[in-house]
Amino acid sequence: MEDQNLLAKEEAELDKLAYTKKRYLTPKEIAAYVLVNFGKKNIDQFVSAYKEFFMIQFLKLNTTAYAYINLFASVYDAVDDTVSGLIIDRTRTRWGRIRPFFILPLPLWLIGGIMMFTAPDISSTGKIWWSAIATVVYGLGMSYFGAWYLMTYNITPNPEERNNLITTSKFFELFGTWLPSLVPVFVEFLPRVNSGITMEGVYTGFAYFMMAFCAVCAIWSFFNMRERVPLQSREEMNETSVLESIKQIFTNRPLFAIIFADFFNNFKAVGGSSEQYFWLNNTGNLANQTVCGLFTGIPNYLMVPLAAKMIKKFGARTTAIVAGVFGGVAYTVTFLIGYHPFGQTFNDNYILNLIWVIFALTICGLPNKLILVVGPVLNAETFDYMEWKHGLRNEALVTTVQGYFTKLATSVTGWLSGMVLTWINYVPLTDSLGNAIPQTDPTVLNGIWTVFCILPALARGLYGLSFILYPIHGNLRNQMIAELADIRAERLEEQETARQAKLNEENTTNEE
Repeated sequence: MEDQNLLAKEEAELDKLAYTKKRYLTPKEIAAYVLVNFGKKNIDQFVSAYKEFFMIQFLKLNTTAYAYINLFASVYDAVDDTVSGLIIDRTRTRWGRIRPFFILPLPLWLIGGIMMFTAPDISSTGKIWWSAIATVVYGLGMSYFGAWYLMTYNITPNPEERNNLITTSKFFELFGTWLPSLVPVFVEFLPRVNSGITMEGVYTGFAYFMMAFCAVCAIWSFFNMRERVPLQSREEMNETSVLESIKQIFTNRPLFAIIFADFFNNFKAVGGSSEQYFWLNNTGNLANQTVCGLFTGIPNYLMVPLAAKMIKKFGARTTAIVAGVFGGVAYTVTFLIGYHPFGQTFNDNYILNLIWVIFALTICGLPNKLILVVGPVLNAETFDYMEWKHGLRNEALVTTVQGYFTKLATSVTGWLSGMVLTWINYVPLTDSLGNAIPQTDPTVLNGIWTVFCILPALARGLYGLSFILYPIHGNLRNQMIAELADIRAERLEEQETARQAKLNEENTTNEE
């Protein structure tokens, strides 16, 4: 009898272990995940790049009105994110918690997106209302459709399989901007070939295609993906108040390590915003930026697969620390060497100095894709940590909180991007035709170089060091994974028992 009990216990433990080690994802399911990510990436890039230009250039919307519409939409979006986060986290349906939001918000963002790239002949006041409604409706739809990304953390309970899926999607995401980048080519070319085609018509046609393509991806993915991480039942969720959910988020140490790291990392954008000034003034030619981009982007296709190997061998925390510190050191060394080591000025040995700058920026950019891949992996571990500690997976609400800090960082970096130019006394120079010409003042050039290198160095370095505070690693991580397997196995058993009891009750009722 004792041997039988021991054998049963061992089998139960093996079942729990198999639950977290088993391979769940089929090729069709991986393709569905990658496809919806690809469609969403393309539509985001298209709207971000061309919405403002279309509304002002073709709809003839007043620029001041456009600014206020965006301001209102941003405030509304911040409020809506909180509401949508709570709704998504507490949704329970026969199709799961997240999959319904592939379909339900689709009419909203389709209608809003089509409106944003349609220019009706109406009054000035009508155009303001048209644009405001389009922007808000599109944003509202996207607030809920954005829940699709939470499938990352629910599609498989196997952490290694989840990490591989993240890596695969990030690799294909590298191709997610090529379609929107073709728009300017078609805008210039098609009207010249066919006088019946207008520039406005090309933008509108592309918008309709993008919306339709993303909608097809969403619908197909809805039918070809499953959620496999067991959640609290509706009754258990109702026992946990919204206030309690928020409290658990704000006492989550791993989450705030990620928030601080991302906040610091956003300051790299200040260096990025100075890029055009660097290429124009310090190297004398804006086209050098394009030349540089041809080379700095090549390692990305190698770094994404490498990120997966590093995470598997060293863990997500160590990979994040290494990526951040490496980037900080690389930018610092680049700054100390300077942008013209082969001569007193850049033009003294133009080709060698340009080669050096391209090489240095390629090295500085190596951690970029490591950070892009490791970010979702760290988020996934944080959601597992919340489930382990509190029994909840408030992923949508957590994402909302992260979004608030991202918006705060964006506001600060937007202000700082302009202020640093004031601090270095930068004055734009133009020729008689209004074309930009380079600065020659050494103090200004050194100031641009400092902004270009030091702020990214600080951003990357502080990003990496923030993860020293991240506790999910080593024995704690192993303990979390093992105990989560127990928790989920028990939850599955309870849910199956409840389901069987309900079926028995229905059968009894039918017999009577």
